[in-house]
Order: sequence, then structure tokens, then C-alpha cells
Amino acid sequence: MAGARAGGVYNWGVPDLSFFIGKGGVGKTTVSASYAVREAMQRPREKVLLMSTDPAHSLGDVFEVKLPPKPTKIKLPKAGQLYVWQIDAAAQFQNFLKPHRKLMLDLLENGTIFSREEIEPLLDTTMPGMAEISGLLAIHELLQARKYDRIVVDTAPIGHTLRLFELPQHFREFLNFLDLAGSRDQWLAQRFGGDGRISTSFVQEWDRMAEQLVEALTGGRSELVLVTSAETFSLNESVRAHAGLIDSGLTIRSIVLNRVVAAASKCKRCGPRAARTQQARAYLKKHFARVPVLTAEDPGEPIMGAKMLAQFADHVFAQKKLRLPAKTSGSSRGAKITLKAVKWPAVNASLGFTLGKGGVGKTTISASLAFHERETHPKKDVTVCSTDPAPSLDDVFRAKVGAKPMAVLGDKHFFALEIDSTAEFRHWSERMKDKIGGAFSGSSSSGIHVDLTFDRQIFAALLDIVPPGVDEIFAIFRIMDLLKEGDRAATVIIDMAPTGHALELLRTPERMLQWTRLLLKTLAAHRTLPLAQDAAVEIATLGQRLRELNKRMQDAKATRVFCVMLPEPLAVRETERLLGALETMDAPARGLFVNRVSAGLAAGKKESCPRCAKAGRWQAVQLAMLAKRYSGKELFLVEDFGDQVAGRKALQAFTQRLWQFA
Repeated sequence: MAGARAGGVYNWGVPDLSFFIGKGGVGKTTVSASYAVREAMQRPREKVLLMSTDPAHSLGDVFEVKLPPKPTKIKLPKAGQLYVWQIDAAAQFQNFLKPHRKLMLDLLENGTIFSREEIEPLLDTTMPGMAEISGLLAIHELLQARKYDRIVVDTAPIGHTLRLFELPQHFREFLNFLDLAGSRDQWLAQRFGGDGRISTSFVQEWDRMAEQLVEALTGGRSELVLVTSAETFSLNESVRAHAGLIDSGLTIRSIVLNRVVAAASKCKRCGPRAARTQQARAYLKKHFARVPVLTAEDPGEPIMGAKMLAQFADHVFAQKKLRLPAKTSGSSRGAKITLKAVKWPAVNASLGFTLGKGGVGKTTISASLAFHERETHPKKDVTVCSTDPAPSLDDVFRAKVGAKPMAVLGDKHFFALEIDSTAEFRHWSERMKDKIGGAFSGSSSSGIHVDLTFDRQIFAALLDIVPPGVDEIFAIFRIMDLLKEGDRAATVIIDMAPTGHALELLRTPERMLQWTRLLLKTLAAHRTLPLAQDAAVEIATLGQRLRELNKRMQDAKATRVFCVMLPEPLAVRETERLLGALETMDAPARGLFVNRVSAGLAAGKKESCPRCAKAGRWQAVQLAMLAKRYSGKELFLVEDFGDQVAGRKALQAFTQRLWQFA
């Protein structure tokens, strides 16, 4: 796709590497899968690998196959070699550690004050963004092996993908900790005699790997394809993401404007969508002036299976007219459902979480729950906030929402904020480093000073290799503080990051407790120093807050979890996995919102628009399955609003339309 080739062949001697990036829910997986299918069939002698770095995988769902945790060959409509791999992040990370695990444990046990039992949990969980780093490790191995001629990467939603491209530097911080631990005996030996040398050749090897990854990502060895839709939320996020990519030295080579309605229509939903398509083209031309834009129509039905993906690819990447084969799998006919109108639910808790696959409308549902709570409880303060790395509350409230609570919609008791969770943690981390720096300074030049200086460095290095999700936990602490402010009973609703990363956050409290114990042990030998005492108290308080958070999240009266999904096959299957994971964590979802239900289904009327009628038939199948499968849960169906839900009037109209199964 990109113009990085010379004479049709890349000149840097490694496989072509394409990253498909974008906001959740824009169809990134479908577009990347169709591209990989097309590449494999156009170059039948070459091996093409399609891999997913999203913790909430859906490649198996798109191809309608069950994928094992290894590259698996896919049968194509004609000759071609396509392999698909959904990375098991935990397994990939452990495979990476395995050859050096014993040496690493020896290094840390001999070079620090930590025991082997304390260190092992650190190696098992404490890598910044384990899912993303595992994806990078896999990419590095593939580039080195050169087993594939083309590698296509279906990434996580854009906020976490930006973190992925920053991870080589974070990985080096982990290497710095290992190198520092390995140098203690060597350092003491230089001052007091002896050798004390521990081999750290693998640390040097990993550092070279980090350099190679940076070169592969930024040195012209890869292309970035941005997938977006004509929705305002998606377009605005694309521009914000572009700025972040530029900061990382990356460039978007091409754009796919997906799920568009190209032709004018009298349908009251498709007509406005066609107008938005034209506006989106103009918007992209303005903000991405030199980037080619391809358009992909919304067919009104799911694109699943290699045959449909191949034909969709011809439409997108050759810009041919969209012609899809008849879809018979999971018959879209004959499903009948009956709905009844109901009122929006009350949160009935001080803390609410909304979770779901990217792009299902979590932000809209979160804002609507908060708006309804204010409308029905005028004596209550309500706050809605986002911990998503790519938030969009600004777009819903048509206001510049920032890191501090601000009143929205002219209501002095209705607040919104978007928390930069990474900044929250870094602020705390730097404060701890300053305290320890002050506590350990001013000592004599004796061996005690060496120990103090070294322990200070170990403490600082530990602060740099936080468990995945720790930054989001600090954001949650900020939010919990809001619940304690003021005299009015308060409710806070949190718009979470997409599924895979939200689950990581919910698993984080126990991981973080292990990490705080290591920090405290580093300070234990210096408990007579006042500033070290202050730091120890603050870290111990952090541990106590973690236990309180864990308890609160499992208390159905204090916390309510809502899942948001679409009546589409991929979203339904991912939601099944999400609900199962929540059950195992003792944090079950109390309510399930099915968003963007066909207006015809909701009203019990036949759609005159062919596209809407086709979409309604498919939705009916999914809704009938949901009614049967989740009969014991509160299931709310939200009508497809058509336009963007933004501003007071839109929120009022949106929260007056809600259905349940009759």
C-alpha cells in the first residue's frame, strides 16, 4: 500500500510490515483481515502473516475459525498462503523470559535485597503493558526469522497502540533495573576489593533488540494505515492520534474511511450518513492533505469468512463496486423478537463502570447514565470521567474536558473529566523519588553511603517498571477521592478503556500490592531517616487503598458494572468472553446495554431502506440469541440514534428511548 517500495520491492531486507491503527469500533480488524487476504492471493508464492496485538482478539471470529495460540494457515478462495496469529500475551512473554529466567532470578537475588519468592511475581506480571510488549517481542522474532514475506498487524484501539510504539523505551527501563541489580557486587568490589561480577550478556542482547525494534518501527521499515469512520468522535480522535504518532517519529501512509454511505438516500438514517461521508472526506483532506484516502461502504451486514473478506478487499483497496456473496452462515432470517419501552436504569451505586469492545458506544452510554442520574436525582452530584488513553467526552459535551472536574451542560452539580492516568502515576512517582533523594543525601562517603546511593537507585528503578495498569489505578484513586468531596451524595461513572485493557486494570490491585511490598522492603533498612519514613507511610497507605478498591469493586451495593455491546456477531462473541472474565474476578456485570439497535426493530416496523432492512434482519438473529442466553441479566436495548449524541438536547432525546425484551 505505502510508497516505501523501490521497484516494487522493499530494499531493507526484512518482511513488509503494515500496522492497521484506529479508534475501536471503526472496523480495523475487518479492514486489516481483508487486506491480508488480498495480499496473500495476489502473491501466492509469498507467505503472509496477519497477527493481532489487541488483548481482545477477534481475528478468529472474522475468519469464522477457532484459532490456536500459534500461526495458523487459513483456507482462501484461491491460491495463497495466509497465516493468522492471535498472540497469547502472557505465554509469549514467558517464552521470551524462559531461556534467561534462572540467570535473571540469580542476578536480582544476588544484586538486591529481594528474595527469589519476592522477585518471581515481578517477572510474571511487572512489565509495562505486557500485552503490547508481547506483541513487539513477537514482531521482533518474526523480523529476525524472516519466515514470512509480509506481516500485517491488527492493533489494539489507538490509545493503547500509541503506547505500543513507545514501549521500546519503557522496555529499556526494565533493562536498566536488571543492569543496576547486576552491578551491585561489581560496584562494591571496586571499592572494597574482589570481583563480584555477574554476567549480564542477555541484558545487552535485549538492549540491542530494543534498538532494532525502534529502527523497524521508525526507520522506514513499516507503514501505518489509519482506519476511521465518518463519525465525529472517530475523526477527532484520528487527528489527536496523528499528533501522538508524529511525536513518536511515525507517519500515516494511507487512510481507510470505513463504514460509509456513499449514495444519497431518502432513508432518515442513511441520508444523514451520506452527508457525513462528504463532510468526513473534506475533514480528512484538510487534516491529512498529502495522505491518500480509500473509502469502504457499509454493506449493512457483517463481513465474515475469507470469501467475503476477499471481495471486500477488492472494494476497499482496488476501489471496485462492493459486491458481496450471499451470506448463509447463522441464517439472518426467521428470528422474531418483541420489545417493550422502559425507563433508563438508575445506577443505584456510588461507583459505576462501563466496559466493552472499542467503538460500541461506551462513552455515549456512560454520559447518558450520568445525565439520567442527574435528571432523576437533582440533589446528587454526578461525575462522569474517562480513563481511556483516547477519551472523547469532549465531543459528547461539546466542551474542553480536562484533568480537573468541570461543570458541563450548564449544571453546577454535573461534572466531567478526562484523566491522563500516565501523568497521574508519573507525578506520584517523581514525588517519591524526590523524597528518597532527600532522605539518602548528605551521608558520609563510607560504605554506608554506597548502600544508601545504591538503594536509592534501586528504588527509583522499581518506580520505572510498574505493573501493567498501575497508571490507571492512580486515575481510579483520583476518582474515589471525588466520592469523598462535598456533603451531597455522589455518584461517579467511569468510561473505561476497551475490553482487553479494562480487564487488565481490574486484575491490577493484587499485582500492585506485590510491587508496593518490594518498594517498602527497599526502604526498610533506612527507616530511621525521616523522609524515608514519610515515603514508607505513603506507600503503605497506597497498599491500604488498593485493598479498599479491591473490596469495593466486589461489593454489588457500592459498585455497579455495565457492559456495552452492539447486536453484531463480533461484538456478541467478545462480550461473552468479557462477561465470563468478570465472573471469574467476582465482579459480575449487573446490566448489559445493547447499543445501536435498528429503529425498525425497536418500533416493530418493516424497514423500507434495503441497507437498514438487511441490518435489521442480522440484528434480530443476534438479539434473539442474547434474549435466550442472558435471560437472568438486566438487558437494555438502545435504539440507533442516527446522529452523534452530543449536547443536552441530544442526551435528553437519547435517554428517552430504551427497550427490553417483552
